[in-house]
Amino acid sequence: MSDLLTDVAEYVVQTTPTPEQIRANLDALEAQMKTYPQVEIVPRHYFADGLYAREITIPKGTLLTGKIHHFQHLNIISQGEITVLTEQGPKRVKAPCTLVSPPGTKRLGYAHEETVWTTVHANPENLRDTDQLEAVLVYESHASLEQEGGLCLTSP
Repeated sequence: MSDLLTDVAEYVVQTTPTPEQIRANLDALEAQMKTYPQVEIVPRHYFADGLYAREITIPKGTLLTGKIHHFQHLNIISQGEITVLTEQGPKRVKAPCTLVSPPGTKRLGYAHEETVWTTVHANPENLRDTDQLEAVLVYESHASLEQEGGLCLTSP
């Protein structure tokens, strides 16, 4: 399966050089992925004053997409190895690894090993309801991001 992601990543990047085109291909690939049986990944939620963290364990061999976040946040890969494809292209990361994610980023990932991925978000309202937090932190789609006046991508 890792060869599949490499092939997909190379195709997406080589045949569509602009971030806008990569974004469109990621959206199309996610729609196609939803037609297949899904892997259940149950998040664990952590709260501290002004912070919210969401941790998932991604089984080895899983191809998945991430959510589109409103705000810059931290990503901590504390276990495993995963290839991640964004509008900027593919990147293979191995734990331990911490990344700063810009707002509006969509990711496709393939877990080469069981991977633990945690996102850490500012939570100035100290919300504890995960549905409320999701509404504050996540765009439903790139279309909703653009409709709300979110980020516009520009070619490098």
